[in-house]
Amino acid sequence: MPIVPLYPLTFKPILKSLIWGGRRLGNILHKAIGPGDTYAESWEISDHGEDVSRVNAGPLAGTGLRTLIHESGNDLLGKGRSRVKPDQFPLLVKFLDANDVLSVQVHPDDVLGRRLANDNGKTETWVIVHAEPGSLIYAGLKTGVDRKKFAEALASNAVEPLLHRFDAKAGDCIMIPAGTVHAIGAGVVLAEIQQMSDATFRVYDWGRVGPDGKPRQLHIAQALEATDFDAGPVSPISPIAINLPDGVGTRERLSRCDYFALERLRIRQPTRIGAADRFTIVIGLGGEADLCYEQERTPIALGRTVLIPASVGLCDVEPRSGEVALLTCIVP
Repeated sequence: MPIVPLYPLTFKPILKSLIWGGRRLGNILHKAIGPGDTYAESWEISDHGEDVSRVNAGPLAGTGLRTLIHESGNDLLGKGRSRVKPDQFPLLVKFLDANDVLSVQVHPDDVLGRRLANDNGKTETWVIVHAEPGSLIYAGLKTGVDRKKFAEALASNAVEPLLHRFDAKAGDCIMIPAGTVHAIGAGVVLAEIQQMSDATFRVYDWGRVGPDGKPRQLHIAQALEATDFDAGPVSPISPIAINLPDGVGTRERLSRCDYFALERLRIRQPTRIGAADRFTIVIGLGGEADLCYEQERTPIALGRTVLIPASVGLCDVEPRSGEVALLTCIVP
């Protein structure tokens, strides 16, 4: 049993500075960034290596996520506990600001992740929050690109023509299974939900150099082994909006796999969210609402992430005014 009863949890963001970052994590998502213009990622919920999220409000303020799992794992995770690593939170939630284009990269599956990176595999999904005009998403290789063609393109720095690409659009959801070659174009801010992993193999970096003036490390051999050459191009998911009862709003099923299941809610009236047997992650995409549990209210707005423990179960969400857009995520 937990020392302190669990309640809807928010965590202090872990900010990452990288050469492709900017300032939109602060300007658009209202993160507490400082000076500088390379804020690339805000890790909202993390249990990876030394990057462990800490509760930022309530009786458990300052407590690390890993400690919560150790002391209250069943109450926190319920049936969302990982079968492979039951003492690790299974998902990593982050926001990204691609002020410049990210490197072309690929993530391994679980088997190759353990062998090549000593980490979990990395299947992920993106929900675009903001996209500048002309910004692009690169997702998958074009039809007919095999290992030989891709290796030749890498050797001659002619990778871009082999990448499937499309215009980035706010609201799009893109599923990136492990083995999919991909990159996020300049001008995109997105939410990312992924396996708890940082296993990334960089295959092409657009000819740029790192802060030390030298090209950043590539991982060609690992990437060629990890790439699924049968996967082909990836396009945005086309969800169907289902009307909720009594004019509350709509629900859309987005990406779904063995690791996570995402839905997007657009609500105008109070409704219940969460699950009775597993944790639920809630991410604000627009508008303002309160997540209500017992006598406490947790604000939800664009860029804010809340973890509802399994023991908390269902919670009421009450819009403050107008329509509220939310992502919900569970482990299926």
